[in-house]
Amino acid sequence: MKIIDLLKESSIKLGESPASKEDLIDKLVNLIETSGNLSDKKLYKKDVLKREESGTTGIGEGIAIPHAKSAGVKFPQLAAMTVPSGTDFDSLDGEATKLFFLISVPEKSSDEHIVLLQRLSTMLMDEGFRNDLLNAKSSGEFLDIISNKEKEKFPEDFATKEVNNETYDLLAVTGCPTGIAHTFMAAEALKEKAKEMGYTMKVETHGSTGIENALTEEEIANAKGIIIACDVGVEKTRFSGKRVVDTKVSNGISKPKELIDKVLDTNTRIYTAEKVSSSDSNVDEKPSIGQTIYKHLMNGVSHMLPFVVGGGILIALAFLLDDYTIDPANFGSNTPVAALFKEIGGAAFGFMLPVLAGFIGMSIADRPGLTVGFVGGYLANAGGAGFLGALVAGFLSGYIIIFLRKITKGLPKSMDGVKPMLIFPLFGILSIGVIMLLLLNPPLAALNESITNWLETMGNGSKIALGFLLGGMMSVDMGGPVNKAAYLFGTASLASGSSMVMAAVMAGGMVPPLALAISMMIFKNRYTEKDKQTIPTNIIMGLSFISEGAIPFAAADPIRVIPASIVGSGIAGMLSMIFNCSLRAPHGGIWVIGVVENPIQYLLAIVIGSLVTAIILGLIKKKVD
Repeated sequence: MKIIDLLKESSIKLGESPASKEDLIDKLVNLIETSGNLSDKKLYKKDVLKREESGTTGIGEGIAIPHAKSAGVKFPQLAAMTVPSGTDFDSLDGEATKLFFLISVPEKSSDEHIVLLQRLSTMLMDEGFRNDLLNAKSSGEFLDIISNKEKEKFPEDFATKEVNNETYDLLAVTGCPTGIAHTFMAAEALKEKAKEMGYTMKVETHGSTGIENALTEEEIANAKGIIIACDVGVEKTRFSGKRVVDTKVSNGISKPKELIDKVLDTNTRIYTAEKVSSSDSNVDEKPSIGQTIYKHLMNGVSHMLPFVVGGGILIALAFLLDDYTIDPANFGSNTPVAALFKEIGGAAFGFMLPVLAGFIGMSIADRPGLTVGFVGGYLANAGGAGFLGALVAGFLSGYIIIFLRKITKGLPKSMDGVKPMLIFPLFGILSIGVIMLLLLNPPLAALNESITNWLETMGNGSKIALGFLLGGMMSVDMGGPVNKAAYLFGTASLASGSSMVMAAVMAGGMVPPLALAISMMIFKNRYTEKDKQTIPTNIIMGLSFISEGAIPFAAADPIRVIPASIVGSGIAGMLSMIFNCSLRAPHGGIWVIGVVENPIQYLLAIVIGSLVTAIILGLIKKKVD
């Protein structure tokens, strides 16, 4: 943020002689108003005066930098004034003040005024610079002096950068919890449909490797509207003043035309960052309660998955590399190499529940919710409440912070900096600690233990039913809420020590893409040439446990593809249970077959399930002309 970008010639007055401190502030506020930056001039002036009451902004050496965060301000802006004869501004050194800079920033901004104060203070330490400003003969000269000094003190901000002059009609942001398939499929669907409709579009993707194709301020300013097709949290304040449609990532895949039409519709409401809340109520497409809960949950899951996958696979490798005969009771840590893998994997796995709860809390209440959620997740883990306890702790953490925000709303604005640093963490951590330790941990720990005992002692009939149910769930929406529910049950069971459930879940999730590839190879006249080009991709995605490879086929023909996939996936999960297969790794597909117990039978379960679905599809799909 550069000073010369926020200070206009029309907001500079030289050689003034104010009658009083309030008169001077009046004049400065009027200068801010000339830039069209104030939505409520009276409120902004009131906030500036309130800030002065808490302590003078006359910092000495003839300088004053009054400032305020206010709901009456639209965007960051500066005004400047010189009083050559000096005036009384209650300066800290008691001397007359001659040089004034007024900073205005919106109430919901984070730290813009702090950045500007730091930058201005650094530059104004130079006495020669101050004198040059006081001796400036025009607003243009005053601005040139600031520009030259700013380039001298902060050259990195003025370094020549490659400029991308391309502008886009529309922008989009896509993201799914795993950041693998849905993210990029939605991006591709939106871009292709926009191109087909005659519009240019850039898509920012929130994938497993981070944010790619980040949208720039210039691109946002020039765009007609923004589509947010995400199941994870996205920073939206940058879109203030634009038409925004906020929806699920699956709609980005299946309804790209509807979304584009909606964001171009002049009746779609303008997004205003001033009203940001956990439900984003001023975004045109208001999510349902279920969608909101799912989005918060998936924000926690997406951040948790790398810990689960990385830690889980390392723990599984520890068992693979160990010698059971040395000490069965210490299996996994008998040899030095196995012990090393297990310790590292266990450390990563140990973060699973705190990260889950922390990022659920952050999704609901921003950064203050992260701290409280971490503590709640840790207490759930330590107290035996496990996965269920961490889920509850995450949601409680977010809403505890929202409650604290409401009850502290009446505090003076001078306390704004104290709330996130002291009040929210202190009372938030205390609240979640008391709730978890005294109210939730005992019953949830008992429930968690009951579920674990049931999984360990269930008979063959229960195994078959559970295996078919979880395997089939993996194909209901292939990466959606039902799929994720089955996967979360598998990882929760794994965390509790039961690895058979995870094996059934992964077997079911591998079937849909593999089955489609097999079906296309056997029943060639049921698929188009374009369909058959995806055979290698579907094989790789299926072997890698990425169910989403089947989504385009499910979206194009849901009545046939989804039921057939559910049957095959259910059979694969059921056979995995019947064969007593177990898996200590929560992801990896065929690439972790070395850590599967009864690997031959496990592969047989996947092959049989895939063949069943492939044959059903071949029988019920119509021939392609």
